[in-house]
Amino acid sequence: MRLHDLKPRPGAKHRRKRLGQGESSGHGKTSGRGGKGQTARSGSSIRIGFVGGQMPLIRRMPKRGFNNARHTTRYVGVNLDSLNQFDNGTKVGVDAFRKAGLANGPVKLVKILGAGELSKKLVVSAHAFSASARAKIEAQGGSCEVIVIKKAQSVEK
Repeated sequence: MRLHDLKPRPGAKHRRKRLGQGESSGHGKTSGRGGKGQTARSGSSIRIGFVGGQMPLIRRMPKRGFNNARHTTRYVGVNLDSLNQFDNGTKVGVDAFRKAGLANGPVKLVKILGAGELSKKLVVSAHAFSASARAKIEAQGGSCEVIVIKKAQSVEK
């Protein structure tokens, strides 16, 4: 194989659309811009949702009503089987989860979920526990400590 034998893969190169090269080219006369008007002019761009002098649809729609998403409590889930990386008999909390990379992201609250099996006795402190996670931790002889958040304390969601 020589340098002059090298070719790009089939379909990797496309022909440029040659505008204004006569009617038989398929891109002649108006060069794919349609008839007259604002969009036919050079340098024209209309933002998304613009409808001219008419009131835009997004402003015509009513925006009243209750949205429950504003009031939900969001948790980062940590599965039980990932807690096996901690030493037996230690107390693990939110800081330990973040340092181990188990509870990353902007959500501050941590919930322990019951997926997997726990093989160590741990004292786990988190903001919430699933029922199966609590049962599995206590079956190993460990304990669950719930971190209580005061309403006055602001929590980023």
